[in-house]
Amino acid sequence: MKPDQLYEELLSYCMEHASAANVKKYSRYFKSGVYDAWGLSQADMDAKKDQLKKSGEITLDLVFETAPLLMKSGKYEETSFALVMLGSLIDMTDHSTFKRLDHWFTTGISNWAHADYLGMFLLPAYLKKGIVKQEDFIGWISSPYKFQRRCVPVTFIKLLKSGVEFHGLFSFVEPLMHDPEREVHQGMGWFLREAWKIKPEETEAFLLKWKDTAPRLIFQYACEKMKPEEKLKFRKAK
Repeated sequence: MKPDQLYEELLSYCMEHASAANVKKYSRYFKSGVYDAWGLSQADMDAKKDQLKKSGEITLDLVFETAPLLMKSGKYEETSFALVMLGSLIDMTDHSTFKRLDHWFTTGISNWAHADYLGMFLLPAYLKKGIVKQEDFIGWISSPYKFQRRCVPVTFIKLLKSGVEFHGLFSFVEPLMHDPEREVHQGMGWFLREAWKIKPEETEAFLLKWKDTAPRLIFQYACEKMKPEEKLKFRKAK
């Protein structure tokens, strides 16, 4: 199968299963103007993903050659198909696949949901299989693309229960504590909230270091599961 054939097949599928009701339903999870979608249900997405996987025709090169065609429209499901096809090829993936992902942030990964699919599912699988290591994300920390930066703390949530040393992990993501973007603040807060559940003392020491200088949204998320009296320690000094 050629890239243009796969693209046309997926586009036809999206048009056939489009639902204005679903677009309205799901749009509340996205900021105004960000969610441009066909309105496919999750069942529709899963059915097509399974069909493609069973066909045996999907390869890494085909996915990466088709991705620019899928991502050019900005339609949510078209980019989603690129991601789920890549996710179905974990066993064929090597380090070069990770490097090729850089290009997807220039046009394709432009919302929190796609970034979090990478950070919650795809990238942790790469780490688990040894395809990538923590240090491979150094360039992502300083990426010009906010959703690529967000991927780092979201991905590292899965590392927290792996026995990794927290101090080193906190030092690695520390540059993101002064990131200018809200979506990155949310990712960092989420990461620190999960870290606190496992090692509260180490996490609180890190939070205290930043309580007067880091964006408050990070602390809103990081302290979400704390008791009211515990949250008081992290109020910004007046």
